[in-house]
Amino acid sequence: MSTKFDKSRLPSRHVSVGPERAPHRSYYYAMGISEEDIAKPFVGIASAGNDSAPCNTTLDFQANAARAGVIAGGGMPRRFNTITVTDGIAMGHQGMKSSLVSREVIADSVELSVRGHCYDALVTFAGCDKSLPGMMMAMLRLNVPSIFVYGGSILPGRFDQRDVTVVDVFEAVGQYAAGNCPLSQLTALEKVACPGHGACGGQFTANTMACVGEAIGLSLPNSNMVPAPYKSREEIAVAAGEQVMHLLAANIRPRDICTREAFINAARVVAATGGSTNAALHLPAMAHECGIEFDLHDVAEAFKSTPYIADLKPGGKYVAKDMHEAGGVYMLMKTMLSGGFLDGNCLTVTGKTLGENIDQVTWNPDQKVIYDVAAPITLTGGVVGLKGSLAPEGAIVKVAGMARLQFAGPARVFDCEEDAFAAVEARDIAEGCVVVIRYEGPKGGPGMREMLSTTAALYGLGLGEKVALITDGRFSGATRGFCIGHVGPEAAEGGPIGLVEDGDMIRIDAEAGTIDLEVADDILANRRAAWAARTNDYQSGALWRYARNVGPAYKGAVTHPGASAETHVYADI
Repeated sequence: MSTKFDKSRLPSRHVSVGPERAPHRSYYYAMGISEEDIAKPFVGIASAGNDSAPCNTTLDFQANAARAGVIAGGGMPRRFNTITVTDGIAMGHQGMKSSLVSREVIADSVELSVRGHCYDALVTFAGCDKSLPGMMMAMLRLNVPSIFVYGGSILPGRFDQRDVTVVDVFEAVGQYAAGNCPLSQLTALEKVACPGHGACGGQFTANTMACVGEAIGLSLPNSNMVPAPYKSREEIAVAAGEQVMHLLAANIRPRDICTREAFINAARVVAATGGSTNAALHLPAMAHECGIEFDLHDVAEAFKSTPYIADLKPGGKYVAKDMHEAGGVYMLMKTMLSGGFLDGNCLTVTGKTLGENIDQVTWNPDQKVIYDVAAPITLTGGVVGLKGSLAPEGAIVKVAGMARLQFAGPARVFDCEEDAFAAVEARDIAEGCVVVIRYEGPKGGPGMREMLSTTAALYGLGLGEKVALITDGRFSGATRGFCIGHVGPEAAEGGPIGLVEDGDMIRIDAEAGTIDLEVADDILANRRAAWAARTNDYQSGALWRYARNVGPAYKGAVTHPGASAETHVYADI
């Protein structure tokens, strides 16, 4: 049965209650909405659905399904859409500069739509990389009762009697360049790697942030690992619509859920799953929206003491579908909580604590994807923070599946990704070197591009474990190998990465958490005196505005002061 709501304290009263709102109500009547429904709470349903990529193609259907749950709970659903930039298609060219910027545009556009139309609650649907944190950032910024729903992952493709993902295609490009993969095989692989709807299937950025949604308490339990094509995704959408009305009745808001302890839980789940290094950008950005100090170093601290226990691609064997069948994120958190690696007292969108939700789960010792925390794949997490003379503000590397955790070698320096990729294609990268790609940071890019095309091509050439790659840009969650991103300060800000020259010795120790440039201080001082800031080709439009406003990567690459500067919260207008 639906709850009766008093709108006198809800934001929607500003567009629906009283004689002075007659003009506003006339618009609702024009859409066929009854007087009875206008008197109900207005629930925004934000969808990142579009035709740009399979990650997003089912989102509008799922968002529409949520309407039934909202109605059943006594609300009036109001669906709207926002953009996405899909990394798999933006990858390897100038389009990738738009990707991280889109996270801010998504959060801003959801905020503006909710503010403009005075919605009382929010259910968000996202499928591709930056749209997940973008939606959750908006939820935290607005602080109306909210639930996040992931659209679900793609099913694995099949090629040569094995499961494959889009990463296999990226790596096959490198194999083709090396002469180890005929064009006919590359063409056959590209046609089967992505067999239908859904986001990339490995523990890349989308699935990493989907796990974060559950771990941090903003998503329904065991909802996000369900693949996009499964019928149960519709049931999850309806349930989210209905549950958000319970949150509204109880006035449970995202900032009640996302405490500092909840962010630590989320970071630990990222490490335990060998998740994307991009989580070290998105968790600080989400924390920023609710006034919690939680930067790259806090994320890395949680990573350092968390065992790696989920055998997921790209470092492991399995994909999201397999994790769903093994019991999902809550099966993972069951063993983590039992080992003392989670705070079970954190509130969730169920209205219960994380621990109470986990109590409903029975550990399955027969599944093969998630290891018991007492017998992990490795004792420390699949993602590691680094700091040192080359990265005073920090850097990050995914070590899941890596046998080698130390690397030292001479630098090979490139001032953009295109030049580095061309050198890889020309087989002009020497074994044992440290490839440095700079001026790709948040300001310098602008936009902090991912480097999957380059890292995958290195793997395809057989150099994946024989070189290291360092950038002030970032990496796809699909990247594997000794690839270090988020180096800060970035080159465009005069950071040490901007002073590196070919042949300089760089030493990395992912076990000790260090990354150092072994050049004498007086030499660096001379280089710094000669250094001059560069301009880029983006001197107008969205990328110019982003470069002017964006902060450092270690704080999440955010573009506004955040909750600490608030004088009011939207939910209380």
